[in-house]
Amino acid sequence: MEILSHQEHHGKRTAPVLAVLSAAAFMAALDLFIVNVAFASIGRDFHQSSFTDLSWILNGYAIVYAALLIPLGRLADRYGRKAGFLLGLGVFTAASLGCALSPSLWVLVGFRLLQAVGAAALTPTSLGLLINAYPAERRSGAVRIWTAVSALAAAAGPVLGGLLVQSSWRLVFLVNVPLGIVALVAAVVIVPDSRDESETLLPDLLGAGILAVAIGSLSLGLVKGPNWGWTTPGTAATFVAAAVGVVAFWSRSRHQRAPVIDPALLRVRSFAWANATSLAFSVAFAANLLLAILWMQDVWHFSPVQTGFGVAPGPLMVPGFAILGGVFAKRVGVGTVTAAGCVLFAAGVGLSQLLLGEPPHYFTEMLPAQIVGGIGVGLALPTILSSATSGLPPAKAATGSAVVNMSRQIGSVIGVSVLIALLGSPTTYDAAASAFEHARLACILAALIGACTAVGMTQRVERPRELAELVAVDMGSR
Repeated sequence: MEILSHQEHHGKRTAPVLAVLSAAAFMAALDLFIVNVAFASIGRDFHQSSFTDLSWILNGYAIVYAALLIPLGRLADRYGRKAGFLLGLGVFTAASLGCALSPSLWVLVGFRLLQAVGAAALTPTSLGLLINAYPAERRSGAVRIWTAVSALAAAAGPVLGGLLVQSSWRLVFLVNVPLGIVALVAAVVIVPDSRDESETLLPDLLGAGILAVAIGSLSLGLVKGPNWGWTTPGTAATFVAAAVGVVAFWSRSRHQRAPVIDPALLRVRSFAWANATSLAFSVAFAANLLLAILWMQDVWHFSPVQTGFGVAPGPLMVPGFAILGGVFAKRVGVGTVTAAGCVLFAAGVGLSQLLLGEPPHYFTEMLPAQIVGGIGVGLALPTILSSATSGLPPAKAATGSAVVNMSRQIGSVIGVSVLIALLGSPTTYDAAASAFEHARLACILAALIGACTAVGMTQRVERPRELAELVAVDMGSR
């Protein structure tokens, strides 16, 4: 049962509420994309840092965000979403300032982890506050706008990042500070509070910590394996720690009353396959995004601005084809549309493999790959996110959505880690070209795995209702 502190928010104040909450979500989403363009500039500034160490700027953020997204969302549901939102936004803004002022790589990584804590708090609370600020008949439209703003961040991130990095990579983080302060003040004045009175259990924070250690250990083993040696005790220890962590996390989840991931949710077939597809596709997506940026900057020697505009056509394909994907999904099923998107994304990466050469020919080599791959993303990713929870009980839809987003972040960590391991530190163009080819093949393989798992996302006509009821009964018996 929802307890609302201001009932008048169903009137004229809903538009400002949408603007404030969407702006905050835009900031958090933007940070996932804007840093990719700044990656090379940060590396040049911290010139004694290795490529594998730099990867923690991306992976550290994704690991913490993935592990805390659900627990912090549940804490806010219980104690008040507005307080959780303001705290998350404040932490994110302060950590952004810390990132901008960081004197060394590991200080920067530390503030990135703190940024992720803030983002993990503000993202689910902003959506929860938005849903409760709108009456039922207008709610879906508001959520679509909130989602579209996050998608806009994907398109704007590389371009904005390129423009800012021209002056300094520190501006990539500093830009969040005035935006965050304005959003904080506006949220205090405008956004009404809400909480879920039925949320009485404390979330499993220890389980979230175990998950973070497991993902981090896997990432550490992948990025350090080429330097340490794949058969050395140190590398083996990281993989053993990752495996033990996953087993411990899953075992703990089976016996917790408020686990990070409720095993009962995965008994819904379409939801389980959506998470598998989200993970596999995110491996390919995260790796290929960084791969394209590194190729343009390190091989073609593009400026950050050129790189930002060079990456932008892919994300610009997403909104239009997301709409088409929704239309097609009603006719042929979400699994078919998602699988087609994964295959098209793999084809885009394949075009890069066939066309790219050392002399820069962007319009005939990189642009076709960006467009085809962007169409694939537009068909696959929005379909995964919008359909994953359709077989769940309504009360668990928000948690299910958070689980799918967590799978995305875990996939991103794995994708970047595999990419770093495959690229290594080539010293000649031939060596670099070979490393990039192997990395692209890995992206293609991950996308095709996603195409295979996507087939399971289409609900069986005779089973989804039965499975949803089974989940509800199972969770109600805890």
